[in-house]
Amino acid sequence: MPAPFPFSAIVGQDEMKLAVLMAAVEPALGGVLVLGDRGTGKSTAVRALAALLPPMRAVDGCPYHCDPAQRCGHCTPGAKTVTRPVPVVDLPLGASEDRIVGALDLERALASGQKVFEPGLLARAHRGFLYIDEVNLLEDHLVDLLIDVAASGENVVERDGLSVRHPARFVLIGSGNPEEGELRPQLLDRFGLSVEVRTPTALPERVAVIKRRDAYERDPEAFEAQWAKEDAKVRRRIVRARAQIKDVAVDDAMLMHCAALCQHLGSDGLRGELTLMRAARALAALDGDTAVQLTHLRRIAAPALRHRMRRDPLDDTGSTERIEKAAAELWP
Repeated sequence: MPAPFPFSAIVGQDEMKLAVLMAAVEPALGGVLVLGDRGTGKSTAVRALAALLPPMRAVDGCPYHCDPAQRCGHCTPGAKTVTRPVPVVDLPLGASEDRIVGALDLERALASGQKVFEPGLLARAHRGFLYIDEVNLLEDHLVDLLIDVAASGENVVERDGLSVRHPARFVLIGSGNPEEGELRPQLLDRFGLSVEVRTPTALPERVAVIKRRDAYERDPEAFEAQWAKEDAKVRRRIVRARAQIKDVAVDDAMLMHCAALCQHLGSDGLRGELTLMRAARALAALDGDTAVQLTHLRRIAAPALRHRMRRDPLDDTGSTERIEKAAAELWP
């Protein structure tokens, strides 16, 4: 397997890169939805993120690589603690429900008559990231399944004489081209941040993309080594932010700003305020700040709210423009 394309070498797409970094720092955000043109680095950024993440502590041999401090009940008693990479699992568009949730291990059932559960992709993604490319083309019954698991943090399998319950807490990252189909509102609402990516229009930027991609394809190892220092800086930034985020202050004034913006825009429910607050806190931690400020709210208001706004058929203004206009009015 060639080395992944370095995260730091991705040209432009700053909003997308910042969003996945915030999701890495604050899993409670609820994941990231990346929508835009084909060939704009959506899947490249997600796969590059995997190489950036510091390893995690897990119970050796546990099929769900659970945290040693919170053993899941499926671990071998007395198993030692090991370190392993944070899982970043691809969910193929044509994957069956059995492959996703897990199923009866037919080989062992036929050979020994034992009913043994074979964990699926949700088990592999526990404590990591589940990536779905072309998420807007996912079948409805799989969308319902993912909504249930994402909400509960637990996967329940009741079939073929099996009754299994295991942890499945992951950061959901989806990408797709909105021209190929819309995402169901129930799943859309589960994503914490929604990012729009576009084909670069500046010629120097387009040339830089071509040069870097060509250099990577010619010699992936050499290209990775060339960007190793920059990726190491980003990794240290993630580690510092994870350690600092619990101490980042969010005062009542900032919460009032969050609520006022969501109310002004008419976003449904209170998930918008919560996401706005969590995203601002993650951004402050990444920036090394000790408290959330209006500057943080301004920077993440659009990705936190653009997919939560009601559509107005009489208003041709895009969601991003409406949010920026509202923020300018409320936070002069």
